[in-house]
Amino acid sequence: MSSPNPTTSNSGVEEGQPAYVGLGSNLPSRYGSPQQTVDAALERLASWSGLPLQRSSLWRTAPIDCPPGSPPFINAVAALWPAAHLTSHALLQRLLELELEFGRQRAGIPNAPRCLDLDLICFGDRQVADADLVLPHPLAHQRGFVMLPLAEIAPQLRLPGHRLTVSELAGRLAQSGPLIEKIDP
Repeated sequence: MSSPNPTTSNSGVEEGQPAYVGLGSNLPSRYGSPQQTVDAALERLASWSGLPLQRSSLWRTAPIDCPPGSPPFINAVAALWPAAHLTSHALLQRLLELELEFGRQRAGIPNAPRCLDLDLICFGDRQVADADLVLPHPLAHQRGFVMLPLAEIAPQLRLPGHRLTVSELAGRLAQSGPLIEKIDP
């Protein structure tokens, strides 16, 4: 996977490799509708990035492996450049804290509707496999709601350990699977 060399941002913080984060919402939050919730979360992620945040369009997707009657999701993907010293685990912890701040409640029901879901898709060329974190995300390459938005902002990216580019993976997923529709440019 190629990524920019570390640079110094306007804030003077050295920035390292990009982290790609998947965002999803299918319940309202204190920020409003699922779409408004994802937009608000994108603003927060932008404040963590030493370089301008790259973001995909918003996509409406059918719920996958969710309880019956679950509403559709609003999904997006963002690329941010955290401080070079930030570990993968520390970034994951910040994402989990942001979910809680937005009102996410983990009820123990797998894939239950939620106001905000943040997934660390990959972080530079880092590969991690432990009890708390697996990078790249082990299911990202199989999910159209991740690959199609990711292909908008990083089409030539290769997830660590994968042969195909994100664009190639997205092309395969776009031809099959549940409804995925772009809702903004």
